[in-house]
Amino acid sequence: MICPFCREGETKVVDSRASEDSAVRRRRECLDCGRRFTTYEKVEQTAIRVIKKDGTRVPFDPVRIRAGLEKACWKRPVSQEQMDDLINGVEAEIYDNFEKEVPSKYIGEMVFNMLREIDQVAFVRFASVYREFKDVNDFVEELGPMLREGIGA
Repeated sequence: MICPFCREGETKVVDSRASEDSAVRRRRECLDCGRRFTTYEKVEQTAIRVIKKDGTRVPFDPVRIRAGLEKACWKRPVSQEQMDDLINGVEAEIYDNFEKEVPSKYIGEMVFNMLREIDQVAFVRFASVYREFKDVNDFVEELGPMLREGIGA
């Protein structure tokens, strides 16, 4: 491991432990300059492709989920940690249930359902784009079950 401070290649592992997201957190010390730094090791997953509505296939990219969440959660009390947890949950679910390809609809439904539990306004924002609402009646139709369950109260 190359030291990020002095660029020497000799380091020793001072501490190692499991961290969230199936990663291993390692605290390292450079044998040349003596400074410490942390590295994370994560198993490299096989590339999963997303099957889009039009049938095209693109590599799965959690950054795209983050972009949609940031728009939906703009000016809402949703923390980065909550968004990270949602994205990590979606990613774990995909790698657990699919080997090569996943429909974009599956990803959208997972985000849709998870966001509903975090923030109802962000959920409606996301739903309006994801479900391609055409008019206010589409909003009312989507909000009906939430209002009947008393979630918005």
